[in-house]
Amino acid sequence: MSEGREFRYTTSDDKTDFVSLGEFIPGILLEIRYYSAFNFIGERIRGYEEPVALMTKEGAAALKKVSEDLEKEGYVLKIYDAYRPQMAVDHFVAWGEDTGDIRMKQYFYPELNKSEAFEKGFIATHSGHSRGSTVDLTLFDMKTGRDVDMGGPFDYFGELSHPDYRGITDEQYENRMILRDAMMKHGFLPIAEEWWHFTLKDEPYPDTYFTFPVRQ
Repeated sequence: MSEGREFRYTTSDDKTDFVSLGEFIPGILLEIRYYSAFNFIGERIRGYEEPVALMTKEGAAALKKVSEDLEKEGYVLKIYDAYRPQMAVDHFVAWGEDTGDIRMKQYFYPELNKSEAFEKGFIATHSGHSRGSTVDLTLFDMKTGRDVDMGGPFDYFGELSHPDYRGITDEQYENRMILRDAMMKHGFLPIAEEWWHFTLKDEPYPDTYFTFPVRQ
């Protein structure tokens, strides 16, 4: 994470520069998984007090442009997660250390030995989501009334989730690239491990991890 240098950061509970994506971007859909029990832990995550998606104003403005572009192609953005408070990340870490809790294994990590969750990077003590300019999302097809088929589910711990994974159909791969290209066009960067995860390149708080809970 720190690329060989000391990892320095600050924390803040100031939400002044954050907006609600559901209010800021017309037509956007929300499926806030960590507010529900349908996630890799199997219970609501600490800090998710309302089923809303928060993001920095800068991140939200860029995402609105993505939404406007994709709307012309018949797609709507569906948000799984955006800002994630540090207390939620701490919840993830505590779960990762409890190797006996595997209640959601068959759905989210059937191929993973949970004891390797930290080593393989699925769980970490800090998340870019806590800086406020990272978002997890997918596409919803207005013609079919269904989520676009990305060839693998959100938050699946495995190679299937890698954006460039080719063990899926050509159509599923192309769907991933439609999302990726639209996000990158407006300043978001992808990662190698998760097709749904993007961070604003010029994020306004690159060294600040926020602590306020998710609520309006």
